[in-house]
Amino acid sequence: MNLLDAYRYLVSLEQHRHFGRAAAACHITQPALSNALRALEQHFEVAIVRRGRQYEGLTPEGERVLATAHRLLHEQELLQQDLRAGAGGAQGRLVIGAVPTALPVASRLAVKLFERHPGVQTQIRSLASQEIELGLETLAIDLGLGYVERAPARLETVPQYVERYYLLQRAPRTGMVMGFGSPMPWAEAATQPLALLSPEMHNRAILDGVFRELGRMPKPAIETNSVLALLVAVQAGGVAAVLPGALVSTLTAHGELEARPLVAPEVLTPIGLMVAGGVRRSRALEAALELARDLVWLEHVRGHSGTLEAAARLRRASA
Repeated sequence: MNLLDAYRYLVSLEQHRHFGRAAAACHITQPALSNALRALEQHFEVAIVRRGRQYEGLTPEGERVLATAHRLLHEQELLQQDLRAGAGGAQGRLVIGAVPTALPVASRLAVKLFERHPGVQTQIRSLASQEIELGLETLAIDLGLGYVERAPARLETVPQYVERYYLLQRAPRTGMVMGFGSPMPWAEAATQPLALLSPEMHNRAILDGVFRELGRMPKPAIETNSVLALLVAVQAGGVAAVLPGALVSTLTAHGELEARPLVAPEVLTPIGLMVAGGVRRSRALEAALELARDLVWLEHVRGHSGTLEAAARLRRASA
């Protein structure tokens, strides 16, 4: 049995929570993955995977084995990146976990990083805030992008941008690009038929906090844990969604949509990168953090996440 391969299969199984998808991600057959995990259980003489008709999670002993797997695979990746050093910039794997509303910024960061360091292979995962914090602690991910105001003290943060919020709805008149309507008070937004992220998402907690302070708790028409589902619902018509600028900026070519900045109050939420403290960093991670502090990058991300109306006017003026 190749112990490192078995660890990799275990990590993939916990990530995908499905034997078939985990096997496909590892480019092996499902029986091969299952046999490797059974061999791992025989090696340690404990049950690792709770099996039923479907994957049911790990046993307590399996969680301990998983933690060791993350540490050993992390050290292996560090060694590989160190050995490849000098071959032309940073190389190797980088895993970024981003809250759903920040995924567009994570993608922009990955592209800019690839332009600087073509040898870096970035994997972006959509994760809830709690999953990002746990993933950094267990070394399952290298970098988190999310709400720094709730980040535990053990995590180091790098500020990136400030989230501002818009009501996105079907436009009364369609055009070539998305329009920006007049500002709308949050209290008025609460009266709209809304599609919102589900209650376990931190973005929803922020919105609920604003509505609660105003004494205007809306009853959502649609709830989902998928940002894509929110966008499709708005495009279909009949509902609106409260979204941060980073998501709204991806829709500027959709002339059938209108975004209205939400005011009274002005809600500003800091978003930043998070890394585990006291952990040796890979060369790919150091390269990503160097980019994240670059003033040109920070100006770029502000143009796609901040006051979008001003950025849109500048783009139209330069066209």
